[in-house]
Amino acid sequence: MVAGRVVRFDGARGYGFIAPDDGSEDVFLHVNDLLIPEHQLHPGLIVEFDIEEGDRGLKASSVKLAAGSRAPAHVSAAQPKIPGALTYPGSSRAADGDDSLCDVLTSDEYVHEVTEVLLATAPALTGDQIVKIRQGLLQFAKNHGWTED
Repeated sequence: MVAGRVVRFDGARGYGFIAPDDGSEDVFLHVNDLLIPEHQLHPGLIVEFDIEEGDRGLKASSVKLAAGSRAPAHVSAAQPKIPGALTYPGSSRAADGDDSLCDVLTSDEYVHEVTEVLLATAPALTGDQIVKIRQGLLQFAKNHGWTED
């Protein structure tokens, strides 16, 4: 078995990638190869897996939590952690203590980033529209563990 960290996982599409700890190339991960519940996957999760040759290259199989690793308590079947949460290179708060994988934004950082995206992609929005959109998106982000205060 090989150890590595989940880089990303798209639950809607059922696939993602794992970075092996030995520094070799990322390995494809498909939902059908999980030995753990899908909702436990999140960027930075340490897993153990076998590597097989797939149709398009290397793929992980028999993926399970690494010894001593566990999914965070806030991840549950009722409200899964959305993989691929926002990455904010300047943020000092990381979801799993590793700044290189996935950062959890403060509410202020998130609102700032959302505002910048809205202004860049939809400059015709009014200030009132931007405020309402930001409020809705911030609540959504809080519900999914993408922000913290």
